[in-house]
Amino acid sequence: MIERIKKNSFIFGIIVIYIILFIINTEKAILSVNNTGYYLKEMIIIMPVVFLLTGLIETWIPKNIIMNALGESAGLKGSVISLALGSISAGPIYAAFPVCKTLLKKGASVSNIVVILSSWAVIKIPMLANEAKFLSPKFMITRWIFTTIAIITMGYIIGKIVKREDVPYEDEILEKGEIQINTSACIGCGLCTKEAPEYFKIKNKKASLIIDKIKDNEGDKVIIAMEKCPVNAIEIGE
Repeated sequence: MIERIKKNSFIFGIIVIYIILFIINTEKAILSVNNTGYYLKEMIIIMPVVFLLTGLIETWIPKNIIMNALGESAGLKGSVISLALGSISAGPIYAAFPVCKTLLKKGASVSNIVVILSSWAVIKIPMLANEAKFLSPKFMITRWIFTTIAIITMGYIIGKIVKREDVPYEDEILEKGEIQINTSACIGCGLCTKEAPEYFKIKNKKASLIIDKIKDNEGDKVIIAMEKCPVNAIEIGE
């Protein structure tokens, strides 16, 4: 029992707080329970859709597409795409976390994840429309400009401080024939591009994928590239 409490200390802590609140102020305790029920109901409605979306991203969008659009080498294009993704999103901010985790696993950079989360929180299109209605279009546009600059700057700074390796997530299981490059280990020697130029290219002094899954009867050249990599930066799903 003690071990179970330790593993679920946060939940048990909340229960204790509710018990104390019921003893001290029953009216506020009932109000808190009602509010908790409202948000739990909202999560039950929204989260299945979010998990479906993350599943579609995981299954249907190739890793090289996400890396090219939102990866470390995407540059300003990646920031613009991230702003657009966050701005057109729907639902509360907590729905963004599983989506962003999936994008991060598929090759998105930390800085672009920060931009998506920040724009999801403060510059969504429905929010901007209401802001223009109640506070004037001039106010909305001015705030949007300064907020966008701040978001991109913050994403750049956090991307320099926090690396992908610092973000905790489960080890990714590669599908059979799926190719993955450990960009942190890669030294940009170019051996992989010589052995399998259809699959690898050098971009910003690092190897990157042109195709992230081995085609039929083309596995030998990719395997040779993996074996010749001097830092073992290439991994192939079995």
